[in-house]
Amino acid sequence: MNSVRPVRIVILGGGFGGLYTARYLDKMLARDPGVEVTLINKENYFLFTPMLHEVAASDLDLTHIVNPIRKLLERVRFFDGEVEAIDLVKKRVIVSHGLAGSGHDHELEYDHLVLALGSLTNFFNLPGLAERALTMKSLGDAIHLRNRLIENLEESDFECALNRRDHLLTVVVAGGGFAGVETIAGVNDFLREAVAFYPYLKEEYLRTVLVHPGGVILPELGEQLGRYAQEKLRQRQVEIRTNTRVQGISDRGVELSDGALIKANILVWTAGTSPHPLLAKLGACNGECFPGGAGLVRGVGLGRLRSRAGSRGQALPAHGATCHPAGQGARAEHHGRGARRPEASFCFQNHRAIGRHWPAHRRRAHFRFQLLRLSGLVDVAHDLSEQAAALGEKNPGGAGLDVGFVFLQRSRAIRNVARARGFAPT
Repeated sequence: MNSVRPVRIVILGGGFGGLYTARYLDKMLARDPGVEVTLINKENYFLFTPMLHEVAASDLDLTHIVNPIRKLLERVRFFDGEVEAIDLVKKRVIVSHGLAGSGHDHELEYDHLVLALGSLTNFFNLPGLAERALTMKSLGDAIHLRNRLIENLEESDFECALNRRDHLLTVVVAGGGFAGVETIAGVNDFLREAVAFYPYLKEEYLRTVLVHPGGVILPELGEQLGRYAQEKLRQRQVEIRTNTRVQGISDRGVELSDGALIKANILVWTAGTSPHPLLAKLGACNGECFPGGAGLVRGVGLGRLRSRAGSRGQALPAHGATCHPAGQGARAEHHGRGARRPEASFCFQNHRAIGRHWPAHRRRAHFRFQLLRLSGLVDVAHDLSEQAAALGEKNPGGAGLDVGFVFLQRSRAIRNVARARGFAPT
């Protein structure tokens, strides 16, 4: 009896895009002995990044926002390793794993490839940022920020730090999007609550500054809600500097584009990201998402990429206002049918949509990847009252809606915005 080689689906990345694609395929295809699904990620856990700021502010324990990937998948194979290279011609992925100094490489072949590698922080070559700035993209980032805040409070509580208190007790966050606003709100509350336990410190010594290049923070929510959030932050004594950019950081402090110098030794950078460097080697963000119109790549990209859909597939630019990291929001565009109603599903619905095409392919049915655009939580929060009503509906995106609703409630900065529209409880 001749054995038939199974169809091999390899998913690169265990974030929102990769994990939810894997979970859908786990339900739809993994029971089929003719299909082998593998998820590759450098960590063996899934991280709910929208709540990182709450770990940094000690509002949540770190175990509350992580989940073991192996626990979430039943039949999908998991590979804990770092993706080193992708060979499009031979259809194989080079993955390394093992302890430092004793690691080794594996070659995994695929028939279908899903790119969900996420994005990296982009400092735009600004002076001092790569060496001194903190980021908010990983669990380690959140823990490091919390430790720095506590260390600065401890050092400031002694007379020897009198001349440096302005540096130690000032925190600057660059970027007025969701990550930046949530971070500055969490840090501000944490510091003002903690300072009461330091006998030689006063609340008026604290200074928290949010620097945003646009005229209004949270541009994804629109001007009205952005201004409302600004006012609420100002009431909590957060200093907001709009139409201003960070130009660099040094021993003197944080330099701004308007010439101001803020004496601070903590700068949290949430103002820029770049696609994963492996994508540049594929040419995925240069021209079209996938090279080779003859079908060199049978796959789909998530996050800052659109899937290739025949001759009508278009690529999103590597940078720009319409490109947002996976997991912040989603909007699915269908050929000839326009855009669906936005859903607070953190892209989960779109990842399920991608997964649905694999069964169609297995049945040799005609299919075409949907064009996906991750357009930020602006699409999620475009009509908050409509989303509240949708929570009670039984539909394929129900689980994602629930998670999105929890996020909107848990995020400090967004909670007041939602409450203003009657969406969140008081």
